[in-house]
Amino acid sequence: MKPEFDLVLAGGGLANGLIALRLAQLRPDVRVAIVEAGPSIGGDHTWSSFGLDINAEQRRWTHPLFAHRWDCYSVRFPRHARTLAVGYGTSNSDRLAAVIADVLPPERIITNMPVVAISPTAVTLADQRVLTASGVIDGRGQKKTDSLDLRWQKFLGQEVELAEDHGLTGPIIMDATVPQQDGYRFVYTLPFGPRHVLIEDTYFSDGRDLAPELLRRHIADYAVQQGWTINRVIREEAGILPLAIGGDIAKFLDEGTPGVARVGLAAGLFNPVTGYSFPDAVRMADLIATLPDFDAATVHRAARDHAIRVWNSRGMYRILNRMLFLAAQDEERRTILERFYEHPDDLVGRLYAADNHWKDWPKVFSGRPPIPPLRALGTLVKYELGYK
Repeated sequence: MKPEFDLVLAGGGLANGLIALRLAQLRPDVRVAIVEAGPSIGGDHTWSSFGLDINAEQRRWTHPLFAHRWDCYSVRFPRHARTLAVGYGTSNSDRLAAVIADVLPPERIITNMPVVAISPTAVTLADQRVLTASGVIDGRGQKKTDSLDLRWQKFLGQEVELAEDHGLTGPIIMDATVPQQDGYRFVYTLPFGPRHVLIEDTYFSDGRDLAPELLRRHIADYAVQQGWTINRVIREEAGILPLAIGGDIAKFLDEGTPGVARVGLAAGLFNPVTGYSFPDAVRMADLIATLPDFDAATVHRAARDHAIRVWNSRGMYRILNRMLFLAAQDEERRTILERFYEHPDDLVGRLYAADNHWKDWPKVFSGRPPIPPLRALGTLVKYELGYK
């Protein structure tokens, strides 16, 4: 019997949403269904990317997803601040849900429906319906694992309406002039309108614990320090994103259902240093949409090989994280990031795009070291020997 669909996308988050969009653009003949446990596609999230993260064609086809774009962004540290002439853009769940609603028939968008079982060619829903397909893709997020050595970027953000104009001309992606605690702390700010701004209290931390009330107080205090009066909170968003120290990517991928392709965080696809996942989701969508066939074996092999290839290409980024999380002490984490932002715009841009050239790395590690070299070297050697 012919399957009901060519592809069923389990999980309606960013990675699978982009796959559905790209397939609709390039292969409208492919029968795609997307299943989300929550009430809407995309949940309630904000995703951002830098101007160099994706290429011109990718910027073109993802254009409908972007709610805001800026020509530059700024960083602030205790000893220096700068504005980088690099573009920055932000998408959100509302845009993703609207775009998917435009490209898929409503009967192929299934929300409020958890997936209770999955196989390479079928998805069983909580209401016991079984969707059959030539192939299934699992994009339901990253599960707890011992195969990857992770640290965390955790945050709570509030979109607020201010009493007066904030005066910002672009995002402040790191304001690290704030008191340091629980690792490396900074405030992230996106100006959506003259009096409409997102303020996020953010941490690069060893643990996953999040204290919402404390972070809300931090946001209120930060607004006062900037001379802003908050009239009302429009929405609130919290998240805990993985940052990679090390691990066995093949073992991690094998923890999933055998033969089922994994994408997004479920495939370990995120920038190891920043946690950004939008660029990797775009690249995976391009890959899936250009496959010659959508049978389970072809899709699984392509997605798995891509995830392993990407992970293996980012070893130096994980070494940077070992320096940040294992070798640095107290406020040295902030010093590492502060020194990094002394480099030229293009080098910084390549790091955020996870596209650094081999000749970049001597520059990244050059200059006065932010932590004692012997301690840094000893930490790296101990890690390789298995002492964590």
